[in-house]
Amino acid sequence: MESWPIGVFASVDAGLGVKWDVIKELGLPTIQLHAPHPSKRDRATAEELKKQLDAMNVRCTAVFGGFEGESYADIPTVVKTIGLVPVETRQSRLAEMRDIADFANWLGCDAVALHLGFIPHDSSDPQYAEIVAVTAELCDHCATNGQFLHLETGQETAEGLLEFIAAVGRENLKINFDPANMILYGTGEPIEALKVVAKHVRSIHCKDGTWSDKPGETWGCEVPLGEGDVDMRKYLETLHEIGYQGPLTIEREIPEDPVRQKQEIGGAIELLTRLRREILG
Repeated sequence: MESWPIGVFASVDAGLGVKWDVIKELGLPTIQLHAPHPSKRDRATAEELKKQLDAMNVRCTAVFGGFEGESYADIPTVVKTIGLVPVETRQSRLAEMRDIADFANWLGCDAVALHLGFIPHDSSDPQYAEIVAVTAELCDHCATNGQFLHLETGQETAEGLLEFIAAVGRENLKINFDPANMILYGTGEPIEALKVVAKHVRSIHCKDGTWSDKPGETWGCEVPLGEGDVDMRKYLETLHEIGYQGPLTIEREIPEDPVRQKQEIGGAIELLTRLRREILG
């Protein structure tokens, strides 16, 4: 496969990502898939979806986990509800992620990804060791399928993420780098962060955003690709410098307005196609 195939974040039934029928319309060679509802995570469904993707000549490069009860309403709500960090749902969500990993395996996909949640900044916090342990457990399950586990950037600084990955100590733990999330959460300049975590980056999002006037306290704003503070040319140039050759996966989270979403994804495809040509030659 060529370097930097362009892709899109997609969904089978609900949630984030473009709808299934839009994948064929866009004509892109790769997708990342938001995991379907639990009732559709069986082998038969996976094999049917794989047939459909094969017929469209589309490769699924990662399956993203998501959970009932998660909310991105504001940063304090993210802290309380997202990923494997909340204690009360941790074990049930771990079991769900194992199921998602198995579904991805039946789909023929070697990467599972998720927002882990807000890891305590202090590594001496008792919760830190527990989150390390549950992440290692999930990595071990993925390893039995020959899979990688990708942590999406956003909630942690680059340095904090490096420290956490070292603590988990699993070779199959990698990063899905989303530059806009660094801005939206106020956790660091994305280009510098990318350089810091470069050796662990195995997948990426192409998403843009603007800084909040209170970074880390209130949300920044997600905007169409190329209209925010990421600097997409510099982002792709840095990806080239660190040797990243994987998919450029567009993520645009406005499911309430699918027409606008499709238009903006079209604009993102044009921008990335031009920048890819100019940078790779």
